[in-house]
Amino acid sequence: MKLAILDRDGTLNQWGAQGFIGHPGDWVAVPGAMEAVSRLNRAGWHVVIATNQPGLGRGLFDVLELNAVHAKMHRELAAVGARVEAVFYCPHAPDEECRCRKPAPALFEQIAERYGAEGQEIWAIGSGVEHLQAGRSLGAHLVFIGPPADGGAQEALPEGTAQYPDLNAVVNDLLPLGGESLPAGQP
Repeated sequence: MKLAILDRDGTLNQWGAQGFIGHPGDWVAVPGAMEAVSRLNRAGWHVVIATNQPGLGRGLFDVLELNAVHAKMHRELAAVGARVEAVFYCPHAPDEECRCRKPAPALFEQIAERYGAEGQEIWAIGSGVEHLQAGRSLGAHLVFIGPPADGGAQEALPEGTAQYPDLNAVVNDLLPLGGESLPAGQP
């Protein structure tokens, strides 16, 4: 089993001007990210999303708008032969103290249970430290996407976190040139 749990914002799509994506028109793919997911799919990886959506809890958008955003994402993925099998999201605002808001582990636990995956079979890939902390709770491989973290941000990354500029660079290392993925346990 090869399971990639992606953070959505900053990994698949660019951050919205308001700091969140609440409307399909705000969703813009990160260059190369859709194609990277396609390559993972072709190599036999399961790809899912785990995302905090505090805008729901704050009343900034509703579930219908969130579903429309995800429908646009799925269409753009399909256009390049890619798919995300499931989207798991926390609908709570930060002050609600739920168990599903990353860095809490509940979303990752639900995903691992649904796929029957053990920690060493999971790659937590995202642009947020909270995503990586949730992955660490299961013993997943941790991959930070974005500009190199420095200073305080570097210290906040869980120990052993790999750093890449984008999802495409991660997939380049996960998959050899022939398109077959590395054996489980080797990032």
